[in-house]
Amino acid sequence: MSITVIQNIGMILSGDIKNPVLEGNQIVVSEGKIAAIGDKGDMGQFQADKIIDAAGATVTPGLFDSHVHTVIGEHTPRQFADNFLTGELHGGVTTVISAGECHTPGRPRDAVGTKALAVLAHKSFENLRPGGMKVHGGALILEKGLVENDFKELREQGVWIVGEVGLGSVKNPTDAGPMVEWAHKYGFKVQMHTGGTSIPGSSTVTAEQVMATKPDIISHINGGPTAVSLKEIDKLMDETEFAMEIVQCGNARVADYVARRASMKGELGRIIFGNDAPSGSGVVSLGILRNICQISAVSGIPGSIALCMATGNTARVYGLNTGIIAVGREADFVCMDAPMGSVADTAAEAFECGDIPGISLIMIDGEVQVTKSRNTPPCKRSAKLID
Repeated sequence: MSITVIQNIGMILSGDIKNPVLEGNQIVVSEGKIAAIGDKGDMGQFQADKIIDAAGATVTPGLFDSHVHTVIGEHTPRQFADNFLTGELHGGVTTVISAGECHTPGRPRDAVGTKALAVLAHKSFENLRPGGMKVHGGALILEKGLVENDFKELREQGVWIVGEVGLGSVKNPTDAGPMVEWAHKYGFKVQMHTGGTSIPGSSTVTAEQVMATKPDIISHINGGPTAVSLKEIDKLMDETEFAMEIVQCGNARVADYVARRASMKGELGRIIFGNDAPSGSGVVSLGILRNICQISAVSGIPGSIALCMATGNTARVYGLNTGIIAVGREADFVCMDAPMGSVADTAAEAFECGDIPGISLIMIDGEVQVTKSRNTPPCKRSAKLID
């Protein structure tokens, strides 16, 4: 049994919004899972095969990007960019969730074709892990002609996400409602486009339409990129319990409004973070870190809490066993610290003053995948793999 010990940790941000900062300076990893968390003096029973010296830096769960328009492979024809997922990995993102492979050239728009695309993308990303990243691809785009048995067959093939309702030919609640019921019956998580038209073929979606359709996730509540009105935001927040996704490629003012109002209502656990990329806004490798910084520094949310919106909140919404530092969870970690030259002294303080932290090490399933981020500033304190 291989054991890795991360020691000399300055701070552990758990990703759990109910308990965002953990006591202890050491984490033990065994067979890709978290085996123990605590102080060095209490870990005598573990004999390390590998040691990571965190050097006083902060350890967080690997970040999630809840809104990626993946294309099979790592090329995005929308922005003519390669390796965009690996770029996100170097921004601390270890798990991405497809919102629909809508940028696939020649994307089929019939029931058989949209099923085939979902299965192909899902199975492809089971085999393709860019830099070790976990990609939950193959989000079904709803097209007219789908029937209940299609959802059953797709679930049997491992497909479990419905991409943004509104991207395909199914746009209104009359058509979408029965399909969402079928999806839920077979254990799918359902996302729904919210706000103005984003790309040709998509549609403007109002609060009433979202409420009538009953998805699990309000995709880009702050617009992708155009947001609904604040009155409609209030309606979604007050009259539903759906998860609310804030995206980097959206309306910054509305993102601030949602965060402040959710804090006032005691509902920060409903907020998750995505990029919504590739999009017209481009490919934003540090988009999730930028989301955390904005909501912390501008909206006044403590850095340790804002981090949960990119980790544990998303894991809970999608039912995944990562995103929180707790015994038994998958060992996906980021070692980060205040960047050189920052007025901050820790990663959490960097978020709170609006500085992107530096990343010195990324681990996925207990294996070190990155030993220095190519995209973030250098850290004040850098974790190192000793053995």
